[in-house]
Amino acid sequence: MKIIYVDNNATTQVAPEVLKEMLPYFTESYGNPSSIHSFGGNLSYKLKEARAKLAVFLGAAPEEIIFTSCGTESDNTAIRAAISSNPDKKHIITSRVEHPAIKNLYEYLSKEGYRVTFVPVDAKGNLDLDFLYKSLSDDTAVVSIMWANNETGVIFPIEEIVAVIKERGIVFHTDAVQAVGKIPVDVNKVNVDMLSISGHKIHAPKGIGALYLRRGTKFNPFLIGGHQEKGRRGGTENVASIIGLGRAGELAADNLGVESNRVKLLRDKLENEILKSVPNSMVNGDIKNRLPNTTSISFEFVEGEAILLMMNEFGICASSGSACTSGSLEPSHVLRAMGVPFTAAHGSIRFSLSVYNTEEEIDYIIEKLPPIIARLRELSPFWNK
Repeated sequence: MKIIYVDNNATTQVAPEVLKEMLPYFTESYGNPSSIHSFGGNLSYKLKEARAKLAVFLGAAPEEIIFTSCGTESDNTAIRAAISSNPDKKHIITSRVEHPAIKNLYEYLSKEGYRVTFVPVDAKGNLDLDFLYKSLSDDTAVVSIMWANNETGVIFPIEEIVAVIKERGIVFHTDAVQAVGKIPVDVNKVNVDMLSISGHKIHAPKGIGALYLRRGTKFNPFLIGGHQEKGRRGGTENVASIIGLGRAGELAADNLGVESNRVKLLRDKLENEILKSVPNSMVNGDIKNRLPNTTSISFEFVEGEAILLMMNEFGICASSGSACTSGSLEPSHVLRAMGVPFTAAHGSIRFSLSVYNTEEEIDYIIEKLPPIIARLRELSPFWNK
């Protein structure tokens, strides 16, 4: 059975070009870059090369790039560095719709004595900027606001937010995991202090990420160990994956036009045809201010997990906007924050495309999904009541 993969905000396939570049560093050049001998030590230049590639992609200087294991580590490193560098400040700010890597960390820190402000969003998922700005105080150690939401694709005005935050001398971090590779992200133009990315969202492998750290930003390491990453992140370098991430950054830069044009057209076709074919369906989020690859659609009076299971029978892979698969009967915190009705939030499906998707795949989903929803509604005790 052919797999139709439209779950690229969860993870992406490793690009063939990335895999090709990585392979020699598993079986041929497998040394440790910290070694004295040339077999390992000579690999340091490959790390330098990958760091330079990623820096160009982000508009950064190479020395401002710290390689990590994932976006979650990058997020945790950034926030903990900010609060440890400002020990007298006990107030931290984020949004109500952050990824769990930030949301759960902030909730944990609230138990450690920090006063946490969660900035609300409106019905379209846009941030309440007035609330954010009024929440700033001399006691604020760090503000962390994601660049784009992983569920709805809604993009936050990071450049505007940073300008206000920096006037107050407050550290600003952004989780840009979903934004990079889909829209332009340039730290030369947007004055963030720290920025997190994850390799497996841009066709690099899982287990590799990076943290951008603006030159001059106070920083205490999260992982303490050896001299790696100039003492800012201990642990033997994941050479093959770092090389892969550098190559993925190059490809992402080359494909930005494809993301914003062809992929967007495919997304719009999928969305529009579903809305026309399925009654009581709606898009979650601001349709004019979102990532070009993402659509979150709610289908009233059905369960998202049931939709996913039935789509899976046809080889269609997407994600639910509900947290039921993690053992909770509550809808996603993002949709709750937006005030999406309970009957719709439980039936939310996220479709997230990539440059590898085709129009034939989109047509296949358009053909298979409406009968699935109709069948499930026939079984629903709430439909037509």
